[in-house]
Amino acid sequence: SGPAGLAVAQQLTRVGHTVAVFERAEEPGGLLRFGIPEFKMEKYVLDRRIRQMKDEGTNFRTSVNVGFDVTGQQLRERYDAVVLAVGSTVGRDLPVPGRELNGIHQAMEYLPQSNRAVLGKEVPNQITAKDKDVVIIGGGDTGADCLGTAIRQGAKSITQLEILASPPEERPENQPWPTYPMISRVSSAHEEGGERLYAVSTSEFSGDANGNVTSLTLSEVAFEGRTMKPVDGTEREIPTQLVLLAMGFVGPERDGVIAQLGVTLDERGNVARDNDYATDVAGVFVCGDAGRGQSLIVWAIAEGRACAAGVDQYLSGSTKLPRPIPPTARQMMV
Repeated sequence: SGPAGLAVAQQLTRVGHTVAVFERAEEPGGLLRFGIPEFKMEKYVLDRRIRQMKDEGTNFRTSVNVGFDVTGQQLRERYDAVVLAVGSTVGRDLPVPGRELNGIHQAMEYLPQSNRAVLGKEVPNQITAKDKDVVIIGGGDTGADCLGTAIRQGAKSITQLEILASPPEERPENQPWPTYPMISRVSSAHEEGGERLYAVSTSEFSGDANGNVTSLTLSEVAFEGRTMKPVDGTEREIPTQLVLLAMGFVGPERDGVIAQLGVTLDERGNVARDNDYATDVAGVFVCGDAGRGQSLIVWAIAEGRACAAGVDQYLSGSTKLPRPIPPTARQMMV
């Protein structure tokens, strides 16, 4: 029930189909609710849309882990069409010495706990940044969300690491409008505090006798041809008691409903689909990050709306629903 799932559900409800949205969390919204911090997207906006959808007739089934509580086969037997909008939730890991130490977590272990706590929910054994030296590995939006959250939790210090060099302040000549330029961007979280280190890579984590992380070793890196290599003599150690891995996502979870439905994956590990967002299993569709890979909310919404047209066409023989984008659409880059 993230942005893609909500978008496809609302469109199909509005043209007269009976729609059920399954969500394994206790409330609908997916990463809109439990991934994006409150300071970045206030949840009353999401709640308003959920109320609207319920009033229109969309059914929500929360606390149901599809693939375990309900199988893919059961879904196919019960429903005329199934849409996979499960997101790209497998985080990229960092397999270096010391990775097993306590205090090293994926960002999506940390952020949902914080969001639940902010919403007044009880979170046993919550991961918190309070009074800790925090290191965030990854310089994207998820890393910025971790930064803003750690600031609000009272971190002692926060350092964000990015393996790439700092991008230029101005649009490069080889990236003219309307292409998406690779330029330096400062989020609201970065304006609040924290240190950013560019062109560095972590090689090792160190810990104490109790198995808790106490520091990490990093070095500067530079390209040699197309390969990133450490720069000799730049290795150093920085203290940390909490490491958050925010290095992106590698695809949807393959166990459970994806395996049960038997859909084909593409070369990147995402669910393959045709121009109507249909998989190679009849009556099964996919939209959002599960099909295109990790992306932005606006792309997920556009895909959900376009996927609804494909589902409506499949169920009714024709459709008047809009198709904002094909599944191959990407932002223009050079």
